[in-house]
Amino acid sequence: MEVSKDMTIGELLKKAPEAAPVLLGAGMHCIGCPASQGESIEEAAMVHGLDVDALMQQLQAL
Repeated sequence: MEVSKDMTIGELLKKAPEAAPVLLGAGMHCIGCPASQGESIEEAAMVHGLDVDALMQQLQAL
């Protein structure tokens, strides 16, 4: 699956709903909140103190 750091969480979940468990497992429990519609994967990773590159590897492996 093609995923980019600047893709919003909302876009990711529309394109690949199977990404939800990866995000939840990383501690991103607000995947359904309004902020997820405008927050990029990179921004969300930063807010949650996550390594965005490691998260991207997990998402791209889906």
